[in-house]
Amino acid sequence: MERSWITSGYSMKIVIVGGVAGGMSAATRLRRLNEDAEIIVLEKSGHVSYANCGLPYYVGGVIEEEDTLLLQTPESLHSRFRLDVRVHSEALSIDSAKKQIAVKNLATSEMYELAYDKLILSPGASPVVPPLPGIERALTLRTVEDVVRIVEQVDKKPQSALVIGGGFIGVEIAENLIHRGITTSLVEATPQLLAPLDPEMAIYVSDEMRKHGVALHLGNSVTSIDATSVYLASGEAIPADLIILAIGVKPDVALAQSAGLTIGERKGIEVNEFNQTSDPDIYAIGDAAQKRDWIDGSATLVPLANLANRHGRVVADHISGRTVRPVPTIGTAIVKVFDLMIATTGWSEKRLVAQNRPFAIIHTHPNSHAGYYPNAAQMTLKLLFEPTTGEILGAQGIGIEGVDKRIDVIATAMRGGITAPELADLELAYAPPFGSAKDAVNMLGYIAENLLSHLVKTAQWSEVEKYRDQGFTMLDVRNPSEYINGSIPDSINIPVDEIRERSGEIGSKKVLVNCQVGQRGHTASLLLNEMGFEAVNLDGGYLTWSHSPAHVRELITQ
Repeated sequence: MERSWITSGYSMKIVIVGGVAGGMSAATRLRRLNEDAEIIVLEKSGHVSYANCGLPYYVGGVIEEEDTLLLQTPESLHSRFRLDVRVHSEALSIDSAKKQIAVKNLATSEMYELAYDKLILSPGASPVVPPLPGIERALTLRTVEDVVRIVEQVDKKPQSALVIGGGFIGVEIAENLIHRGITTSLVEATPQLLAPLDPEMAIYVSDEMRKHGVALHLGNSVTSIDATSVYLASGEAIPADLIILAIGVKPDVALAQSAGLTIGERKGIEVNEFNQTSDPDIYAIGDAAQKRDWIDGSATLVPLANLANRHGRVVADHISGRTVRPVPTIGTAIVKVFDLMIATTGWSEKRLVAQNRPFAIIHTHPNSHAGYYPNAAQMTLKLLFEPTTGEILGAQGIGIEGVDKRIDVIATAMRGGITAPELADLELAYAPPFGSAKDAVNMLGYIAENLLSHLVKTAQWSEVEKYRDQGFTMLDVRNPSEYINGSIPDSINIPVDEIRERSGEIGSKKVLVNCQVGQRGHTASLLLNEMGFEAVNLDGGYLTWSHSPAHVRELITQ
């Protein structure tokens, strides 16, 4: 622990490159712990502390005033924390041997050298800009200056806009362009939106965007851009007065490379558990730094503000000689898409398959609160867990309300080492307007317990044809009115309450059972097993199957 400078009366000089979440968290925490330290913050843009996650909503007019996005100014930070904040100041290179940074004042073009005792790199990430003809027409969205340029174009009332990229920023900006009354298209090179989701979950997002007027071009890519249109690999030409590029970001590691720091396998700055780089006097935080994955300890890139804030505090504590807890990441995230909230934590099924890790799956479609209380809205939840120990590996949720708190509970359970069956034991706040006596999270625990104890066997939507090929009868146990509104092909319909009397109509002793969401199918499967059948329940029921077209099976194995 480096306490000597604190107790010796020496005034340490700490330079932070980059503000916003990570850099400013480190700076303000350092000041709270060390009144005598000299703390200098260099920020290339004109704004050192702003809500970058709110930028798309300023485009859409949901956030009406630009000043609302500005959390602190250099003046307010100096007044409260005596920080030396220098905006429009670009760090050009680092001489780690001399412990000096070359700085350029972008307002005056002045160049100078800045010495440091400790250096914190928080330069963020840069938008990925592919080398396509005409790409200079496309605008990116990372800073306040970026959003001002976009809003200037939006205020000119363009007839059409095209968003390139279907990630978090892409879907948010597309929604907000629709809010501004602009005809909007979105192009995504992969077959689905929101890569962290599994395909059968992502379909809900596509449906929602199309419902609100976004023209989606999935599994397609941009080949060139001219003055009026965007040209796709499929041969389509889409008129676009305004183009937003949102295909992703890459860690900004130029400064780290100039200092000879180690760049990791994910192309971010490699750091230890204290966020120290290969030079112990230089730290890296935020989007530029690699993180460690909670599940397997591998290097990962997670550009999220809460992690940047947390790591900023870790670095400040470590420099100040305080005890520090390592902070691996489980990658919890949420996004709003029109009327839906979409949340995820941990690993997806796609990632588990790619890493060849065993897993079990649960799909449920519970109400956001008690069904008898007005305005209950159906959610879709997916839980992934280790099939022998019950360790929770990931979860995804989609719905109009209530998804956020369920994913937050599961993310907290993962951090606390609570297993999937133990979700049933959680005492969660309940009243009819807010939940159910058996909360959606509790129900996931009950189902996991049934699976791990081998009380029941379930099949996934992607396995229906496999079971059909093995001679299983497709048995739909919903009411006839539900059945006629859509069913799995070649299934027979016997409502769950009539199985005892009509079991002779089932053509085989091997039965794949489905209901609407899985609950009645579970009851029917247990009954059929008692009656001498080999019954398997379709996880998530017809509703999950109906949101999984034939091509999705190939997506999961890619």
